Amino acid sequence: MSRGIQEGARDDADREGVGRERWGEERPRSGGALSHALNDRAVADELTDERLKWLVRTIEAEIIPRLMLAHRAPPGDAAPQAPAFSADEVSAFADLALGQDAHASSDQVAALRAEGRTLEAIYLELLAPAARRLGALWEADLCDFTEVTVGLWRLQQVMYDLSPDFLAQAPQPVGRRALLVAAPGSQHTFGLFMVAEFFRHAGWDVWGQPAVSEAEIIEAARSEWFDIVGLSVGCDLHVEGLSSVILGIRSSSRNPGIAVMVGGPAFVAHPEFHELVGADGTAVDAPHAILEAESLVAARTRRS
Repeated sequence: MSRGIQEGARDDADREGVGRERWGEERPRSGGALSHALNDRAVADELTDERLKWLVRTIEAEIIPRLMLAHRAPPGDAAPQAPAFSADEVSAFADLALGQDAHASSDQVAALRAEGRTLEAIYLELLAPAARRLGALWEADLCDFTEVTVGLWRLQQVMYDLSPDFLAQAPQPVGRRALLVAAPGSQHTFGLFMVAEFFRHAGWDVWGQPAVSEAEIIEAARSEWFDIVGLSVGCDLHVEGLSSVILGIRSSSRNPGIAVMVGGPAFVAHPEFHELVGADGTAVDAPHAILEAESLVAARTRRS
């Protein structure tokens, strides 16, 4: 996967301490009037609520499904085996991600690997349920936004550390390139890192950056050959501007037959939106995302 996404993931993790201090500060209140104080609190509560809703949507609709890209068992396999990790183990690991020791999660994963736990099991049956657990703790008012965000950063750092070994298991390259980015204004470093990991694990060559502008996306498509562009959208607010981005990609792309996919919580909730913005397809879950990408590329190759 691209160094840009990896460095973005590391930068997010490195900002953990700064973010905790900044978000922990209380907003200054002017004048001392009760009405002003109440108004400030109402505004703060509304902003926090929107952020938390976005976070839970991202965990449930984007992060967890993309983790499932690693699980590519062929149809007709035997019934799934018992989980590699118990509910208690997942809960304890989520607690580590929320704890004071920033390295506890990584240390625990290193110990699990030493015991012989596989990377696939760690990705699918520990990291994914742990991310889901963080969302559940917030929904139950047992964790605040800052704590859950820090926990997700730590899970992302674990993935970053596992990346070299995980990608070493990738098959021979399939000769396809993907440009995977967040839609302008939407930042999904964790999700982008994850999807890039698993596209690469499936043999794709992936280019991406954690945050790019519309001009940068179009320039990347113009200057390099890509079989597919994937745009991730976190909320409905960023759907409206996608049409111009996709039109710019198609008109400037070095590959005249480029396929464009859209994904993320906004399209999981409204898959029909992909046609409205001019995309070729979307996916409701991660396994479908790989299959859809391969199908779109194959279809366009046949037509050309």
